[in-house]
Amino acid sequence: MKLNNEFEHLKITNVKVLTLLAILVALTVSGRLLFSFIPNVQPVTTLVILVTLLIGFRYGVIFASLVMLVSNLFLGLGIWTIGQMIGYACIAALTALVIRPVFSQLPFWLLVVYAAFTGFLYGFIQALCMAPFYGFHYFLVYYVAGLSFDMLHAVGNALFYIVLAPILLPLLDKWLIKYT
Repeated sequence: MKLNNEFEHLKITNVKVLTLLAILVALTVSGRLLFSFIPNVQPVTTLVILVTLLIGFRYGVIFASLVMLVSNLFLGLGIWTIGQMIGYACIAALTALVIRPVFSQLPFWLLVVYAAFTGFLYGFIQALCMAPFYGFHYFLVYYVAGLSFDMLHAVGNALFYIVLAPILLPLLDKWLIKYT
């Protein structure tokens, strides 16, 4: 699938794009709550990747931040929320800078591997963001202890990408072409 680069320059005040973002945030929060009984398996990372691919870095960061803020109102707000937002902002940046420019040339399986990789990246960034609170000298122990959860996150990301990307990318692309 080829991406339209014109959506990246849409104004943040565009009501139709904000409506799409609000709907996606609501669906993603619902998905996160629905899968909350399985540790670290949630559609958030995959949808951050898809939103960033379709409408760019700014919207990817806004989307991720809103999802984390709203879902953590239900699951528990804390200092980790900031780390979660930073982690997803880094994933949006990596997607926008590395994947988006060459998206149409990448095979689907490589994008699935990238989605899985972001599970480990997110865990590393989250551990790094929490290091000032438990001490940098415990960072490695904290990170290694969380690798099993990062593995679940990676597997969940890959599965969600396999299921959601073929459906949502064309659907949202058509919606953006039609309404913007």
